[in-house]
This record gives sequence, C-alpha cells and structure tokens, in this order.
Amino acid sequence: MILGLRTAIYPAPDLAAAKDWYSKVLGQPPYFDKPFYVGYSVGGFELGLLPGAQPGTAGPQPLWGVENIETAYARLLELGASALEPVAEVGGGIKVAAVEDPFGNRFGIIENPHFNTSLVR
Repeated sequence: MILGLRTAIYPAPDLAAAKDWYSKVLGQPPYFDKPFYVGYSVGGFELGLLPGAQPGTAGPQPLWGVENIETAYARLLELGASALEPVAEVGGGIKVAAVEDPFGNRFGIIENPHFNTSLVR
C-alpha cells in the first residue's frame, strides 16, 4: 500500500552548487551530506539531491507547500531560479506555481489551505 510522499529527488550535476542553492531556498543545511547523495528534511518529507543524474522539467512534478505562494515564488526567482509557471489560482483557494532551478529541474510550489498535516504519516 502507498503511504504517501516521502522523498522527491532532484538531479544535481554540480552537487556543491545545488547544495548551496537548496540550503538557501530551504533555509537550512542538509541533514544527510555525502558525495553520493544530499538529503534535507522538509516538513516531514525529504528533498534529495543526486549527483550525476540528468536534470529536466518533464516527468514527475512534486509540489512543495508554502504559506504565501507569491512571496515564495518571488524569493525563488531572487535566488536565481527561472520562471516556468506563474502563480495561478486553480480553484478552492489553491494556488500553484513552478520555477526551473539553476540546474535545470522543475521546482513546483503550492499554497493549499485544505492540506491537512494531521493526515501525514
């Protein structure tokens, strides 16, 4: 049985630069830092960086929760990301957006007032 999202892995051909950028984006250092994988704990989930993998903006598209999507989107752009999908209301007060990180990966964000953290397991 699938229990829910645990980890989203992003290709990081330049692991040092990706670790620096994601540490700034997340406002914290990684909890696991090895030459073969870097892992961050983000709200009970994991964002991982994998060296040697091929970046891209197609394929699986995880969305990371934010409190204020306009502020988060602007900050990602200030940190060097490129706009992919501007902030859009998709119904029910839910807003989504996406950027391309400096390494060529899609990084999606979501402001969802209906997300119930008590259901996370």
